[in-house]
Amino acid sequence: MLIRVVRMVFQAEKVTEFLEVFNESKDKIRGFAGCRHMELLQDHNDPHIFMTYSHWESETHLNNYRKSELFGQVWPATKRLFAAPPVAFSAHQFPDALVAETLQNR
Repeated sequence: MLIRVVRMVFQAEKVTEFLEVFNESKDKIRGFAGCRHMELLQDHNDPHIFMTYSHWESETHLNNYRKSELFGQVWPATKRLFAAPPVAFSAHQFPDALVAETLQNR
């Protein structure tokens, strides 16, 4: 499983518009092949910063979404509302058992 986090800073006057875009597309994204989970987070201290947090079956599934017609509609509508470039990264879970195993094998 691949975990994807995208941090987005919005123009203050565009936050409501972003929430409208998100609300209209969230179920379609969640229903996209390979998407296991997707939620929206808001920064605790800055109400103009949001993050999408999603789980994908694989990098291939995420890339298929990024090449899709849906992404081609959602991303440009979101991108024009930014106050700063987005920051995105992908990660895998690192279970406690793997931490212990790694430390044991040192």
